[in-house]
Amino acid sequence: MSNRYKPPVQAGFGQFFDSIFILVLVYLALMAPLVLDFSDADDVTSEVTVEEVAPTWESLGQNETMQGQWEKLDISVEEAAVIINDKFDYSIDPMSLLFTLLVLVGYWIFMIKVSDKEYREVINEKFGKRE
Repeated sequence: MSNRYKPPVQAGFGQFFDSIFILVLVYLALMAPLVLDFSDADDVTSEVTVEEVAPTWESLGQNETMQGQWEKLDISVEEAAVIINDKFDYSIDPMSLLFTLLVLVGYWIFMIKVSDKEYREVINEKFGKRE
């Protein structure tokens, strides 16, 4: 009967480093769009002049219940108009999508190769090398 398998133990510093490294990567992934300002909103120029009209709850499409909720948040109609009229841009840039896809596929291939290597090491430790 073979000896019971004992996996290698990672040092405490290694675990700490791995945790901090992953935390930094997540933080950078979340901060990158804000720091690099990927929005194209400033690039859009409008040649049409629009008269400034004082917004009302009705012109913003807010009923009495919605108006009450805005007031509970202590947000005036002018402040609410900015929030309501600020539309998000959900357009997809094909180059960014392709880059993301390439990174994910590359990571997947890397993980498969590393996992295969480590899996074979564990099998060799447990059962010995195949002859």
